[in-house]
Amino acid sequence: MYAVIRSGGKQYKVSKDDIISVEKLTAEAGDKISIDEVLMISEKDNLILGDPIIKGATVNAEVLEQTRAKKIIVFKKKRRHNYRRKNGHQQNLTTLKIVDIKATASKKAAAKKEEAPKEEKTKKSASTKKTTAKKTVKTATKTRSVKKVKTKE
Repeated sequence: MYAVIRSGGKQYKVSKDDIISVEKLTAEAGDKISIDEVLMISEKDNLILGDPIIKGATVNAEVLEQTRAKKIIVFKKKRRHNYRRKNGHQQNLTTLKIVDIKATASKKAAAKKEEAPKEEKTKKSASTKKTTAKKTVKTATKTRSVKKVKTKE
């Protein structure tokens, strides 16, 4: 059994007892969290797809640690201008251990949509004012003739 979850703008394929690193979450080491943004769940022959997420499905995980990623060097240079800048960047990460995957939404429930009662359209009242656009008058422009002047050479 595996699931595809969305966290921090990225998608992760996870199964039970997987250890993944995601963008920083507000939780301390040892906390239990549940991820509600489940995009897909697969069990042997059964595949449940979300639209875009599966309602009622959760992935429970345990926070192992808050870490930082490997440092990335950001180097900027403009040649022939003696311009060089060197900066570093480390992204904050959260390491998670997937405890279990719960697919409470069944395939039939996901396919069935709740029907909303249709509301009757209200007729526009006769008191609404009609706005008319002002007509613009186009005038014909006169064409000018160009006289050629002879020059002495």
